Amino acid sequence: MLHTANLRFSYTGAALLQFPDIRCEKGEHWLLLGQSGSGKTTLLHLLGGLLTAHSGTVQVAGTDLSRLSAAKLDRFRGKHIGIIFQRAHFVKALTVAENLMLAQQLAGVPISKSRIEALLEHLNVGHKLHAKPDRLSQGEQQRVAIARALVNQPAVILADEPTSALDDVNCEEVIQLLEREAQAVGATLLVVTHDGRLRARFERQIQL
Repeated sequence: MLHTANLRFSYTGAALLQFPDIRCEKGEHWLLLGQSGSGKTTLLHLLGGLLTAHSGTVQVAGTDLSRLSAAKLDRFRGKHIGIIFQRAHFVKALTVAENLMLAQQLAGVPISKSRIEALLEHLNVGHKLHAKPDRLSQGEQQRVAIARALVNQPAVILADEPTSALDDVNCEEVIQLLEREAQAVGATLLVVTHDGRLRARFERQIQL
């Protein structure tokens, strides 16, 4: 479902980053661990097609991302890859519902208000449907960000440091939420983190 081989990348003037090969199959849950500066977020952006590798391949659901044009890659990402960033990156002028509708529109899938409402309700933020993002608490923003990542029923969910700023109780709650929602849509889940509290939760791990 999510396969990489011989991935290498470097920013201008920086050292070359070489990444281990990854094979995450359908429905599996993985933890990608590494200290700050080890290239975790860079690797996540490569996996999500937000960066282009200098060499090597990234395959999602059998599709080599490097073979897609920019427009086709945007559509493919919207349909098949759900990304939860460290910061939510909502369109502030739009309501919660409109932000999720935008995610559907950009992916080229039919807008489904009923799916948006059901998903937000399931994540206990259904009452925030018409609220603007800046009116949400941090926890509510996290849940809406998860809803946005799931709204198009992606094959792969990538979560970047989803627990780094959370206490133990909220850390456990967010990870349970991600695991449960990934299982509900049969998605492959990859959590990228330096949070050592998560080691015991995931049998499958990649260390940078």
